[in-house]
Amino acid sequence: MKGPKPLTIVIKLGTSSIVDEKTHEPLLSILSLIVETAVKLHKDGHKVVIVSSGAIGVGLRRMDIDRRPKFLPKVQALAAIGQCRLISLWDSLFNHVRQPIAQILLTRSDIADRTQYLNAQNTLNELLDMGVIPIVNENDTLAVAEIKFGDNDTLSAITAAMVHADYLFLMTDVDCLYDKNPRTNPDAKAIEVVEDIYALQADVSSAGSSLGTGGMSTKIVAAKLATSAGVTTVITRSSNPGNIANIVSYIQSKKSSRSSLPSSPSSGRLATSASKSASSLQLVASQKSIDEALSKSTETLELESPIKAPLHTRFIASPHPIRDRYFWLLHGLAAHGTIYIDSGAHRALANKAGLLPVGVVDVEGSFAQQEAVRLVVVDRLPANHVSGKTWEGPGVEVGRALVNYSAAEVLRIKGVRSGEIQGLLGYADSEYVALRENISFFERESRPVTPSLEL
Repeated sequence: MKGPKPLTIVIKLGTSSIVDEKTHEPLLSILSLIVETAVKLHKDGHKVVIVSSGAIGVGLRRMDIDRRPKFLPKVQALAAIGQCRLISLWDSLFNHVRQPIAQILLTRSDIADRTQYLNAQNTLNELLDMGVIPIVNENDTLAVAEIKFGDNDTLSAITAAMVHADYLFLMTDVDCLYDKNPRTNPDAKAIEVVEDIYALQADVSSAGSSLGTGGMSTKIVAAKLATSAGVTTVITRSSNPGNIANIVSYIQSKKSSRSSLPSSPSSGRLATSASKSASSLQLVASQKSIDEALSKSTETLELESPIKAPLHTRFIASPHPIRDRYFWLLHGLAAHGTIYIDSGAHRALANKAGLLPVGVVDVEGSFAQQEAVRLVVVDRLPANHVSGKTWEGPGVEVGRALVNYSAAEVLRIKGVRSGEIQGLLGYADSEYVALRENISFFERESRPVTPSLEL
């Protein structure tokens, strides 16, 4: 008998889950429960990563400052002070149960370079193979608005994608998502399972705490990033960390129940009704009775599941995940501009061709060679159109690309054949504006991009 499949689980904790919003004292009871939960999961054979906020909050307590300052260098100084205390606190708690941990601090610039991204990925995987629990945080000491992930919800989603996690838990101060604000609407209904996150209609009016930067909207963005990478994402209450193990057991038991059902009863039906003397009417009746029995057995499995999960919201992972290099192209890099392409170029890219200059309609922004740009599909207008415009419509952002030419160069060669590049530029580094291997599409068109600090 084989044991349960080992899972990789990422647990994200916001500042409000770690530090009291008013006194800035560490919430030792919750931290201790998180440690117990992480160690229990680890002893069950699973790999665990913790994405922990709280450095600035702990720094405020250390320096006896009442509120988070607005002056950036002071915030970064407090982060440097608090990070020492925060990792010391984690190490002390995990040391009681003899569990080694490691500190990993990241900024967006750390993973913008492909080599550095792979180095971070390899380090995380090696730590997990060694039985260590990595504690990941954004490097607020160095990060500024231009290179921040925006919040640790986004960082946790990118971390989960890097380690090919099975689950991402976004711990917050509510049990789950609701269709309305439950604090002001008694009739608010819980949203327990989200199969299509793009059709989600939930209340996201709750903002982050005075110490944190996130809120419910950032958690939905993080869920979109994580589920696109094949990671099942869960929102649940941080004050009950023990829920994590119960939710994992519940989801895994449901998967096991589904897998134990006959995948397609058609072959079995035909086999049991294969008697040549059986009439077609008897065969139909047999199939109908089996259908009814199968339906009832499925309902029984759902109703009589031995594991009851606490209230939570579960976002179903994409069946066609975007991983590794393609995920890095989409979410590891900051876009420096936009290239507008026509529908013909979009179809060619979908068929694995590269982006030729003839398919480029317009260029926006300033970017250099080998920098990332947005790809936006627009409707091309005739060259002699009275408005003088080359395209119309709102445009649909479909993906990202690393380009072979700068913005000024693409402007000069847009709309022409590859053979004309040499004559227009005096050189031709490539016949393609972007190679197909350097182009990645979102799971859905018009997908929200990785949020910046301003968003």
